[in-house]
Amino acid sequence: MKKTEKNGAAVLTLVKGGSPGANAFAALPLAEKEHYLKGLRPKERMDLMLGDPEGRLLVRSMGEQEFFWLFKDIGETDALELLQLASPEQCLFMLDMELWSRWSFSSDKAVEWIGYLLEGGDDRIVELLPRLDFELLQLLFSRELLVGGGIGDLSNDEERLADWDHSFDDTFMITFRNPKHSQVIGRFVESICRLDNALYVALMEGVKNDIETELEEACSRFRDGRLADLGFPSLDEALSLYSRLKPAGFALEDGKEHLTTGPAATLPVPVGEETSLLLKALALAGSDDVQTELNYLINSALVADETAFSDSEAMHQVVQRVYGYLNIALEHLCGGDAEKAGVVLSGEYLKRLFQLGYSILLEVKGRAEKLESDNYATNKLLMGLKNKRPRFYRGLDADNVDGYREFRSMADVARVGGVLRHLEG
Repeated sequence: MKKTEKNGAAVLTLVKGGSPGANAFAALPLAEKEHYLKGLRPKERMDLMLGDPEGRLLVRSMGEQEFFWLFKDIGETDALELLQLASPEQCLFMLDMELWSRWSFSSDKAVEWIGYLLEGGDDRIVELLPRLDFELLQLLFSRELLVGGGIGDLSNDEERLADWDHSFDDTFMITFRNPKHSQVIGRFVESICRLDNALYVALMEGVKNDIETELEEACSRFRDGRLADLGFPSLDEALSLYSRLKPAGFALEDGKEHLTTGPAATLPVPVGEETSLLLKALALAGSDDVQTELNYLINSALVADETAFSDSEAMHQVVQRVYGYLNIALEHLCGGDAEKAGVVLSGEYLKRLFQLGYSILLEVKGRAEKLESDNYATNKLLMGLKNKRPRFYRGLDADNVDGYREFRSMADVARVGGVLRHLEG
């Protein structure tokens, strides 16, 4: 690797097989560092940021969703150092993604993530506390603590003589409901007591007076509002993505209005195969509005999927599904005409194109549900097609892998259709 000068600015030039040294990377201006990092694999990207004097600025320059994808691709255990450099907004987005399954709040996940954040010390907690909803903290502690005592209270004999686990201030007495969470919750409560005593008192009074009623619903509403600002739909809207259309009667609509639902985030994986019609059409459309709409479509599919945020593999599977359905729809409408496909992308809502691709596969699924087979491979193919979201059996691929992937093209649909016609015959 060598560093050259271009228009007075430092530029990294990589030799074949090379990688940037820390010193050469550190010499670049911040904007050029950000641009260079976007072309690296997740682990390489993290290592450069962690070793750079401007590492905190580089991490915090990423959008919340971009940071989330990077963190998940690397994995929680390996990316904890990255989390300690994250902005409060990035951390809050992580919590919004990780602590909820649809409308349900997970105390186990909350304790896990609080443990990660506590590793950043008092500075991390001081920075984060003002951004956390009071109701979220109240909900967590109501599920994790029993509280007695209090300011100005005359405790009854039963309360005074009870076997409490601890007191952080000789005013409130605490028992941990879940012993396996006691260490993390205890550290968190102690930190709040020491760093923001007014907040601590309000939370302990709330837990003691048992005001959990409707807290989960309120927290869910606040979370939905934050996610909507970043380009995530409500669950009801997201589920409408899987509405069925009639492919034979599908007609393009005019009058498409551009979305204003959040910025276009860096997409997490390449858009299908290099030769796909979708990739060519996106290049021809070349519009930030289309990229923003595509990002919103991906977010909708992630919200609609029950397990999408559980791990990186599940998220990437959903993204590949979006790309596949859009490509199938474009091939159905345009054949191999890339210019026509670019016009379609610019003029038609991507949600309708997604629904068209999905509906084409539902027709295949409907045929498969009427069939059975004693042959192992054929039965595996039918099982994939009968899935809630039909999946392609990789035994039909050239490498004959015994597994599944998302549908990518009309060629996949035709290949499966040939097997079904043979079984039907």
